[in-house]
Amino acid sequence: MRATTSSLRLVFASALVTLGAVAPVRSLAAQAAKLDDPTIIAIFDAANTWDIETGTIAEKKGTTKEIREFGAMLAHDHTVVRQQGRDLAKKLGVHPTPPKDFAMAKDHAAAVRTLQAANGKAFDRAFLEHEVAFHKAVIDAVTTTLLPALQNAEARALVTKIAPAFKAHQDAAQNLLDKLPKKVAAVR
Repeated sequence: MRATTSSLRLVFASALVTLGAVAPVRSLAAQAAKLDDPTIIAIFDAANTWDIETGTIAEKKGTTKEIREFGAMLAHDHTVVRQQGRDLAKKLGVHPTPPKDFAMAKDHAAAVRTLQAANGKAFDRAFLEHEVAFHKAVIDAVTTTLLPALQNAEARALVTKIAPAFKAHQDAAQNLLDKLPKKVAAVR
C-alpha cells in the first residue's frame, strides 16, 4: 500500500476531502468557480497535512496492529504526496493561498479533538469512520470541484494520476471498519 502511485493519488484525494467533507456536493460547483490553482494547491497541502496528523494519532492510539499500521501508512503516503505537491508548486512558481474562509480547518480541528478524546475500540471506530468519510469526500471533491477548476496542465496531470489511490485508502479503512464489533461504547 506504500506504492508511489498510491501516494500521489492520496495527495489530491485529501484535497478533495477538505472541500467535500465540509460542503455538500451540490455547493462544490459554486465553490469551483472561486478556486484558482494557488488555492487548490493550498487545499491539497492542508488536506495531506491533516491526514498525516490523523494517521499519526491512529499509529499511537489504535488498539490493533492493523489499525496502527494503517495509520502509519496514511501518514507515510500523505507525507510523500504532500511533498510532491509542494515540489510541483515550487517548480511552477505557485504560492499556495488558502481560501479566505477555510471552514475545513475548523472541521479538522473538531475531528482531531474527537479522536484525541476517544480511547480503545471507540477510538478505532471513530478513526476508521473519519477516514472512510474523508476519502469519499476527497474523491467527490476532486471529481466535481478541484479537477474541473485546475488550469495548469501539470497540476491536472498530477491530480488525474493520483486520483485512484484515494479509493484504495477508503477501501482499506472500510475493510478495517467492517471487522470491528458493531457495538462500541460512546466517546466520553
